[in-house]
Amino acid sequence: MVLEKIKKPNDVKNLNKEELEILAAEIREFLISNLSRTGGHLASNLGVVELTIALHLVLNLPEDKLIWDVGHQCYTHKILTGRADGFENLRRADGMSGFPKRCESDCDSFDTGHSSTSISAGLGYVRSRDLLGKSYRVMSVIGDGALTGGMAYEAMNNVAELKKNFIIILNDNNMSISDNVGGMSRYLGNIRTAESYTELKMNVTNTLKKLPKIGEGMVNAIHRTKNGIKQFIIPGMLFENMGLTYLGPVDGHNVPQMVKLFQEALRVEGPVIVHVLTKKGKGYEPAMRHPARFHGTAPFEIETGIPVSRSGKAAYSDIFSTVMRKFGDRDEKVVAVTAAMPTGTGLKRFAHMFPDRFFDVGIAEEHAVTFAAGLALGGLKPVFAVYSSFLQRAFDQVLHDVCMQKLHVVFAIDRAGLVGSDGETHHGCFDLTYLSMMPNMTVMAPKNKWELSDMMKFAVNFDGPVSLRYPKGDAYEGLQDNREPIVHGKSEVLQWGKDIALLAVGSMVKTAHHVSERLKEKGIKATLVNVRFVKPLDHALFEKLAETHRRIVTLEENVVTGGFGQQVSAWFHEHHREAAVDIFAIPDQFVGHGSVEQQYRELGMDEESVLKRILKSLSGGI
Repeated sequence: MVLEKIKKPNDVKNLNKEELEILAAEIREFLISNLSRTGGHLASNLGVVELTIALHLVLNLPEDKLIWDVGHQCYTHKILTGRADGFENLRRADGMSGFPKRCESDCDSFDTGHSSTSISAGLGYVRSRDLLGKSYRVMSVIGDGALTGGMAYEAMNNVAELKKNFIIILNDNNMSISDNVGGMSRYLGNIRTAESYTELKMNVTNTLKKLPKIGEGMVNAIHRTKNGIKQFIIPGMLFENMGLTYLGPVDGHNVPQMVKLFQEALRVEGPVIVHVLTKKGKGYEPAMRHPARFHGTAPFEIETGIPVSRSGKAAYSDIFSTVMRKFGDRDEKVVAVTAAMPTGTGLKRFAHMFPDRFFDVGIAEEHAVTFAAGLALGGLKPVFAVYSSFLQRAFDQVLHDVCMQKLHVVFAIDRAGLVGSDGETHHGCFDLTYLSMMPNMTVMAPKNKWELSDMMKFAVNFDGPVSLRYPKGDAYEGLQDNREPIVHGKSEVLQWGKDIALLAVGSMVKTAHHVSERLKEKGIKATLVNVRFVKPLDHALFEKLAETHRRIVTLEENVVTGGFGQQVSAWFHEHHREAAVDIFAIPDQFVGHGSVEQQYRELGMDEESVLKRILKSLSGGI
């Protein structure tokens, strides 16, 4: 096997043309085989096999810097830098990450997991290189989907001032997770149809340069004019008008062609963008047919692509999807907004049924929030469905553009809490903290699938900013008999006891319920509270609990700093210091990748750990 010859960085340079073709096929077979067992990002990685090989052929790692945008397409890069053995434990606790990690290899130049960052990071490397008098090359890879994010344009605007070489590789597969949308997608589509541009441009330039005395001046004049030769081939050449030399498009599955173009790019003084056309999921028919499904896949059968284990239960995203469809029927003012995640957030059905009321803004969370603010001011009821970790990018817009104006925007926050194998870049464990600090914001969390439905009904009819957060995975079906009406700022008491009260937020109600049952077996009847509202806090209930309870236990799937528990502790410290408050929350740290169950145990938030700690505290007397 050719793949066995790859033991360390730059080994790929020792292969001949025939071996490189075999290597690409073996890498695809390796990825499909391994990810069918472990799960992971399959479609994006299958699409960049040859591109990664070509990059490794022209760069010298780790001296040169290769920066991946998002990073979910770095598997071939990991293989070519000697980490193939790590795929046995990919995305598992203490195993290899599914994203670039500097602590894993000095060939990983930048830790990432979110979109549209690679150009900014690459520019930082270039400026550092030049100021310190170093000579390494820098290449930043960014997908056409990531170019829907505003940060990429902020970076390109800054890059245009460069006088030294910096290469941006545009990996264009016409996809992000779902199909791309918007003007940039159409613009790149036009470029794809004009592959003769680069060849003609280079031929004309080379010919003119050969003319004695006047040739160089003519080339410079063409470069300076805004109506130069490129406008006759591709009207409105955005990248070159911004000051970047444009090369491409080139076949992203043809290694020799890419190597030739990359070497040409390395000779250019100044910033260069190389346009590479790839096919997401290439080499595996199920992934090519359904790239969104194989973006982040669970273990699957290789022959069919069907996941090997499915619970059959509805996920919280499915419940949200059903509720949104019903609201679409009932209220013509309800509109849905997503930032390139119609499938992941459960908005696909709404989009099909109400296309005029569905807005996919691309990977642009900041824009999505302020756009929703405008929709609300215009008289509509916008629901922005977004993953918790992605909403972090729009912190200022939520605070300034929605909360400050007290606008009725609903934030449906998916993947809240621990998400497992994607690790620290994707855990949604900060939203309770940053949303609770915002004036006018209402923050809710449902205990089960029925309460998610009830809270959505409440949110859509509420007057003001409102958010509800729910976890990844199967929707909890327990406690179905408890379904008190939602009242703003009021918690739901599921069971009255004495001395000790368990106050649980959303996904932690299930854990608290099981703990209360086990405490009951030991003769301890605890009060069990489904918090429902993290903001505003139910101070009236706190006062009532303070009368007969000496120990308050809070449980939340959120970082401890500034979270629900600390807010409760601060209130009791001010009003009833005699009551002890124990907080179960995620510590002030970033949580690595692994299964959610393992993460709960390691953080002391699983049922057994919570019970043991409560019993230990009670043994000291109440």
